Amino acid sequence: MTPKFIFTTGGVLSSLGKGLASASIGALLEARGLTVVLQKLDPYVNVDPGTMNPFQHGEVYVTDDGAETDLDMGHYERFTHAKIRKKCNHTTGSIYNTVINKERRGDYLGGTVQIIPHVTDEIKRCIQSAVDGVDLGIIEIGGTVGDIESLPFLEAIRQFRTDVGKENVLYIHLTLVPYIRTAGELKTKPTQHSVSELRRVGIQPDILLCRTEKPLGRDLKEKIALFCNVEPEAVITAVDVETIYEVPLRFHKQGLDEQICRKLNIWTRSPVLTEWEDLVYKLQHPAHEVKIAMVGKYVDLHESYKSLNEALCHGGVANNAKVDISYVDSEQVEREGIVEQIEQADGILVPGGFGGRGVEGKIRAVRFARENKVPYFGICYGMHMAVVEFARNVVGWKEAHTAEIDPNTPYPVIYLMREWFDYRTQRIEKRDELSDMGGTMRLGAYPSHLIPDTRAQSAYRVEEISERHRHRYEFNNAFRQELEEAGLRVSGTSPDGELVEIVELVDHPWFLGCQFHPEFKSRPMAPHPLFRDFIRAALRFKNGKPVRS
Repeated sequence: MTPKFIFTTGGVLSSLGKGLASASIGALLEARGLTVVLQKLDPYVNVDPGTMNPFQHGEVYVTDDGAETDLDMGHYERFTHAKIRKKCNHTTGSIYNTVINKERRGDYLGGTVQIIPHVTDEIKRCIQSAVDGVDLGIIEIGGTVGDIESLPFLEAIRQFRTDVGKENVLYIHLTLVPYIRTAGELKTKPTQHSVSELRRVGIQPDILLCRTEKPLGRDLKEKIALFCNVEPEAVITAVDVETIYEVPLRFHKQGLDEQICRKLNIWTRSPVLTEWEDLVYKLQHPAHEVKIAMVGKYVDLHESYKSLNEALCHGGVANNAKVDISYVDSEQVEREGIVEQIEQADGILVPGGFGGRGVEGKIRAVRFARENKVPYFGICYGMHMAVVEFARNVVGWKEAHTAEIDPNTPYPVIYLMREWFDYRTQRIEKRDELSDMGGTMRLGAYPSHLIPDTRAQSAYRVEEISERHRHRYEFNNAFRQELEEAGLRVSGTSPDGELVEIVELVDHPWFLGCQFHPEFKSRPMAPHPLFRDFIRAALRFKNGKPVRS
């Protein structure tokens, strides 16, 4: 079967939810028995989001093959079974980088390199390369229609319908229908202007998703359809919902998946959405509630921890509990000491991060969790802080630190490993402080061996796992024996035993730190084992019972 293509665009303003809409469409089509892949084309000039501040762009999502990608890739993987890889996220920077490299090699045979056709052809090549062996590709165009930086992408997808045949391409446009409270009205003019901008570049949307606070009545749908040249049935209300996992069900109720299949002339089975219905029911009817204090330095923008928030939610689903997250600024803890949100928490989590800001606040939070037997989960940098705190306050190495922050510490319990065996490339990798920022990173999925009779092995119930990494600094084996003798147990390592992946405390009810990012592999229907057990431990702590993993 020739693959079909759905292009999703957005108008009026950013952050309307194109990624969530695309992921929900993928979920609905999978429920009909189709195979899908999702891709995002972003208009910013960065080659990837790896060097961007999380305050500006949200979290950096990492794929199995080591790509640092947009956070929408997380939506794609959580909502579908699509295999998201490097080829699923391209930016203006990466597209231009490829075109310029080709020009330097002489691939264009001395021709004048231009936006059209060379850049647009490269965009189309990237789209085609992502759709291999699947029924349908869903391609999200980042940014907002009308912005100058999006124009090459819009021109490329305009050409695409001619290239592959109009019967194989569908355009879906997400727009805003604001509710003006003083007037008590929903206003359609922004949607009309947005569609007008899209039509100006030669694209007539086939389906409109109208983001709104209140459902659209039949009269408003007919008005939008008339002015935007679509069928009334093709105007779908994307109304605000209590949980994002309700979106596929809302879209299905309005016939979105049926509209897509009819317009693309695809015959499928009836959708099976039982799992989604069960999930939403559990989220809306939890039997318990648990408070988790997340102590980090990007807490002012919750999108910085998007996958982490969702993984905690999934852990709650596994325990029939609502997870109430308190975001605690580690700099505040550094200044003021342990704050109320930490004192009242049933579990404490320190997430990943880079740099020295707020480090001592994180270490204080770790110490509070260790000394007060509060369930603790340290992820990447959170594991580093746990090792530093243990070295300082249990072993007695008061000057212990990570070499990332204090390169002159006499006890660099976390350090930059100069040489290590890469199980993905099957070769020795080398790195130092002068390497490119990305070059010093261990990125993507790596195997780990779990030590029997540990909390980690009990959670996973297997001996070998694969988890995604994004970090530079490692546990320093020079101090491993003394740390273990004092009660810090290494419970997961690389297959050769050289890279420490998981540590635990022997004399604590539930205290675990991992070098990798487990949140990237958690799914609503398959909660990650570590998040499942962390929330379970927090529930038992809340209820005053002994915690057992």
